[in-house]
Formats: sequence, C-alpha cells, structure tokens
Amino acid sequence: MSTSAVRDDPTALYRTIRVCRICREAPHGPPLPIEPNPVLVLSPTARLVIASQAPGNLADKQTKPFSDPSGVRLREWLGIGPDIFYDPARVAIVPMGFCFPGYDAKGGDRPPRRECRAAWHDRVFAAMPQVELVLAIGLYAQRFHVAEGGGRSLTETVADWRNILAGKGRFAKVLPLPHPSWRNNAWLKRHPWFAAELLPELRRRVADLV
Repeated sequence: MSTSAVRDDPTALYRTIRVCRICREAPHGPPLPIEPNPVLVLSPTARLVIASQAPGNLADKQTKPFSDPSGVRLREWLGIGPDIFYDPARVAIVPMGFCFPGYDAKGGDRPPRRECRAAWHDRVFAAMPQVELVLAIGLYAQRFHVAEGGGRSLTETVADWRNILAGKGRFAKVLPLPHPSWRNNAWLKRHPWFAAELLPELRRRVADLV
C-alpha cells in the first residue's frame, strides 16, 4: 500500500484516472489498440469492492461496468439488483485493467493491461481504507489480491475460499470467484460446491456490507 502521508480523495482520483492514457503514451509492449476509456467506480464509503479482470467491449462502449449478461449473472450471485450494484456509495468496482484491452486472435478478450495495476492500484486502495471485502473475480485479480494466489490455478484458488476469506488479502478480506461469463458454464457444472456452499456465504456477506 502507498506510504504517502497524503491520501487521495476517491472522487478526484477517479477524475484523474478517467483521463489516463498511459497504455497509449507509455505502454508496456504494444499500445492499447483502441482509444483509452477507463471504466471503474471509486467510493469514499463503499465497503465492498468488485475486482474483475477488465471491462468488456460493451462496458467500453457504454462506460458502464458489467453491462452485459455476465453482469446479470454476477448480480444474481451477489443477490442484489442494479440499483445497489451501480450505487457508488455501496459498491466500488476496480478491475485489474481499467480499459477494454481488445480482442486476441481467437476472438477472446486480451489480458488486462499491466500499466493500470502498476500505476494506480496501490493509490486506489489507499484512497478507500473503509473497504472490508474484495471479490476477486478471475485469475488476474486473484493473483494480485490473494496472498497465496501466485502459483495456483483458478479452481485451486476458488476451492480454497474458506481459508482465503479467513485471512487478510493485500488490502482487505478477499473472496475469490470465477468469472460469471457464459464461457464458464462447464466449470460451474463440474464444481457444484460453488453454488451450494460458496454462493450462500457470498450473498450473506454482501447483504451485510451493502
């Protein structure tokens, strides 16, 4: 976490990040192939953070996170509707990469840009000390937020959710989740414990926080 004596105001920091162009002007590797459009939600009051991979194409077009079928499923997992999900007083959304990274050769989303994490994440979480729970969605978020997540697969990490939740993550308690994309339907069928055991605890904790 940042050791700066002056903590950023989340609203001012959000405005600064919204005009960030580091992935075009000082990129790690090839620059972002589209115009930067950082999509995130910062808050001085939200106790819950959704830490995902990166905005998708639709989120980029609408400048609205999880505005697609994955968002519908995620809200079902959380047990909340759009009114709470999109209330910045109650929920912050901090993906590992703030901009849609574009598509790879197979038509899937590219990995989140590395520039965002290096430039912003410590400042973002230092600006939100009230956060009590981070939902780490997908492997990229888990490798950053979960202390033991470096060498494990997504399945291994999510299966260890009880131990992870009982400990302390990088900034707050962490609950690891798979991505709610339809691409993970087979994973969900192979691991029925996710719906039977993890989701009830997820909904209980979300209800307490929001």
